[in-house]
Amino acid sequence: MPVKPIPDGYSTVTPTITVHEAAKAIEFYKKAFDAQEIFRFPSPDGKTIMHAEIKIGNSIIMLNDEFPQMNCRSPQSIGGTGSSIFLYVNDADATFNKAVSAGAKPLVPLMNAFWGDRFGSIQDPFGHVWSIATHKKDMTSEEIKTAQEAFKNTCQ
Repeated sequence: MPVKPIPDGYSTVTPTITVHEAAKAIEFYKKAFDAQEIFRFPSPDGKTIMHAEIKIGNSIIMLNDEFPQMNCRSPQSIGGTGSSIFLYVNDADATFNKAVSAGAKPLVPLMNAFWGDRFGSIQDPFGHVWSIATHKKDMTSEEIKTAQEAFKNTCQ
């Protein structure tokens, strides 16, 4: 049987994040986002995680501990992150509040965003930023543009 170029259960794009203390991060993601641990491979010395996979909803996220000698560093080591993970869920309020209760820091308070989502963002204890949203309203590009203009006018 031929091997599938994209394995079952994976998407074309699969986020991979580096964290300081990957084992603790996995436990946080279980508490905050009901993540399921798929597996983990420890380093040869057993002190760190070389590769692990979790599943949140229908999406797999790969993660690993830092390996500075391979230029693999966490947001905590580099002083921030240049990316974020956008997480669509059934109840943004419940997920946001659960993440904050588990130790996340609120960055953008929950709001009814002009593009039709209930939206907010948090920073997890490991430095990664997560945008949490529930889609509430289907909108055309023109409707979003009009709503954005109205939103900008309220900010001035």
